[in-house]
Amino acid sequence: MSVQISDSDIEALCEAVNLLEHPSLAARLANLAGTPIELFSHALPIGASRAISAATTKGLQAALRVAVLTTQKRTEKRSIALHRVLATASGAAGGAFGIAGISIELPISTVIMLRSIVDIARGESENLSDPESALSCIQVFALGGRATTNDAAEAGYFAVRGLFAKSLAEAARFIAERGVVEEGAPVLVRLLTQVASRFGVVVTQKIAAQAIPVIGALGGGAVNYAFVCHFQDVARGHFTVRRLERSYGKELIRKEYERLVRENRPPL
Repeated sequence: MSVQISDSDIEALCEAVNLLEHPSLAARLANLAGTPIELFSHALPIGASRAISAATTKGLQAALRVAVLTTQKRTEKRSIALHRVLATASGAAGGAFGIAGISIELPISTVIMLRSIVDIARGESENLSDPESALSCIQVFALGGRATTNDAAEAGYFAVRGLFAKSLAEAARFIAERGVVEEGAPVLVRLLTQVASRFGVVVTQKIAAQAIPVIGALGGGAVNYAFVCHFQDVARGHFTVRRLERSYGKELIRKEYERLVRENRPPL
């Protein structure tokens, strides 16, 4: 007998599709100040890309350590709203120093977001003592950094998950065997490099927005608030899909997900 997805779970999946197929920090920032997205690419000073790349890597390394910590002990649950407040505060503090402050502010913001993502995952019944589940929290940073493209085969949620499947599985196996994060371990470096290539796209948008006078006047806190809300939304969609996969099987949920994408069902 074929398994039927409940109406409530169909609605949950529909919301996940809306969150995952149209993730856009740039759009949030444009709405924040009425600034065309195209201006973002012209707002950064020459040479900023190196600082952004270094800070992105540093932030993800710190987030990875926190993710692995969740496999070793039960972390205290905090509210999503609290994480937004903390990220806003870190952005406000770091924003005062511009590009020079990114090496300090971004790792702090990334860890705060990771803790929020962990709480969202736990709320969707993820077993965070499993390294694969913990690393799926790191994967959110890649899912939220998808490049804009008209090619659904390249940009779709499941396509991006597929790109990370092998490196995530290898990293999870390594952590399960060693129980620690070893700096420079090839499997971990490979995973973080993949995530950084996508997360860095969104970080660049964030920093560029802070460099635009009309947005910068609102403060780094406002930009960071949009930043953390963006990744919380992606996490909600991602871990909803994973919860439904555990209940109904990966094949059925992917089939239903892709049907909803084709129908282009309007947001709830």
